[in-house]
Amino acid sequence: MKFIVIGLGNYGRVLAEELTVLNHEVIGADNDGNKVESIKDKIATAFLLDATDEQSLSVLPLKSVDTVIVAIGENFGASVRVVAMLKKMGVKQIYARAIDQIHRAILEAFGIDRILTPEEDAARNLVETLDFGTKVESFRVDVDYYVVSFRVPKKFIGYHINDLNLDTEFHLKLIGLKRNEIVQNCVGIEFLNRTIKNELPGDALVIEDDTLVCYGKYSDFQLLWKAIL
Repeated sequence: MKFIVIGLGNYGRVLAEELTVLNHEVIGADNDGNKVESIKDKIATAFLLDATDEQSLSVLPLKSVDTVIVAIGENFGASVRVVAMLKKMGVKQIYARAIDQIHRAILEAFGIDRILTPEEDAARNLVETLDFGTKVESFRVDVDYYVVSFRVPKKFIGYHINDLNLDTEFHLKLIGLKRNEIVQNCVGIEFLNRTIKNELPGDALVIEDDTLVCYGKYSDFQLLWKAIL
């Protein structure tokens, strides 16, 4: 996939670098020469430009990428202006960072596709959401290998664990399953308890709302998602 990241501060830099590590094509843009210089060799292309200027913004290939991400955080006015111009230019998918509730409310009024929070962890979670098309939790073991937790897709429901063929077809190791169960406390009050099952018989059925925890290469997780979508 192709992305433009406008604003290469801490948040934008992390986002651009993480997307690049996962083999996406990333174009960065910022009006700070030092920020552009520090990242230009780590992503596909980095532009030094003022994105709040409509003519400068139009230099970017806005219509030929999948998503434009406005990662500007410290300049509230610049963020809103850039989003407004992107909407005016008919950019098909816009994500933008919000630094507070007022900023968020204004961005919501534009009807953009996603509003982002400023923490660096949120940047990494966004990368995984973009890649898998669903919310996931993950732990990066090294450059290639991850432990990923994701809610079972509808296509998995009703199958036995062995039928999923995660290991043989996708080289992913299933290391656990999270399941919601209704239990009673000592006074008979029912409540929802989320249990983790590490020992899974091959004939165990996958049910709705289960969450699978798997280990493997990120590229293999991508192949799994492409196969089931």
